[in-house]
Amino acid sequence: MFDQSLKAMARSKSPKFGSFIVEFATPGIGHILREAGCDFVLFDMEHSGFSIETVKQSVRYFEAAGIRMIVRVPSKDYDHISRVCDMGAEGIMLPMVNTAEEARRILDSIKYVPDGKRGVALGVAHDNYRNVGTVLERLMAANRRTTLFCQIETVDGVENADAMAAMDGVDCLWVGHFDLSASLGIPGDFRNKTFTDAIATVAAATKKHGKALGRLVPDVETGIEYNKLGFDFICYSGDVWILQSALTDAVGKLRNGCISQK
Repeated sequence: MFDQSLKAMARSKSPKFGSFIVEFATPGIGHILREAGCDFVLFDMEHSGFSIETVKQSVRYFEAAGIRMIVRVPSKDYDHISRVCDMGAEGIMLPMVNTAEEARRILDSIKYVPDGKRGVALGVAHDNYRNVGTVLERLMAANRRTTLFCQIETVDGVENADAMAAMDGVDCLWVGHFDLSASLGIPGDFRNKTFTDAIATVAAATKKHGKALGRLVPDVETGIEYNKLGFDFICYSGDVWILQSALTDAVGKLRNGCISQK
C-alpha cells in the first residue's frame, strides 16, 4: 500500500499495518518501518513529549520512506491541531472524542473553508512550499488530503460512535482500549462483556457508515482477532516495547546459555 494516500487507505477495508512511535524519532525510523513492511506509523504527541519541531522533522523522515503518518496531538485545542496540520501531517488523531459536536469542532480546526475554519497558511510545509494553482484549489487540495482519526476512549464516545461515524470528514474511529476500559469501570479487563459490547457498538457504527476502524494491539494474536471484528488499521505495539521485548528475550537467553556452560 506504499503508493496509497492515507485517505485512500481509510476508504478501504483491506487491513493496514503499522506501529507506534513514542520514543525514537530518528532520521532512519521511517525506512526501518518501511523495510519491516509497515503501511503507516502512529506518531504520538500525547504521552511522548515530542515537540512540534520534532513532528516537522519526522514528517519528512516518513515521507522519504513512503510511510503514511498519523500524528496523535496532545489535546483538542485549535493550536495543537492546526500547527500539526501546517507541519504536513497527513493524518490527525485526537484523543477522547466524545460527541459529534466535538468532532465538528475538530474538523473546523483541520479543514480550510468551505469545509472548516482553519487559519490559512500556504506555501509552507504542508503543501511542500509550492505556489501552484488558485488559493481555492490549494485549500481544497489540503482538505482532501487531511485524514481524521477520532479516538473512542470513553462511555460517551461509544454512545455517540454512530453519530461520529456518520459525519463527512471523520475517516476512522480508533479505539483507545486502556482508557475505554477505565471509563467503563473495568481497567484492563478486555474480556469483560461490558468492554466487548462497547467494541461491537463501535465496530457496527463504522460498518454502517463505511468508515475505517483501528486500534493499537500488543501482539499478533490480538491483531488477527480484532481484524475479524472489523478493525482494518492494525497498529502493532510500539518502539519502546518492541525493543524491550526483543532485548529481554535475547539477553535472557544469552545469560542462561553462558551460565549453563560454566
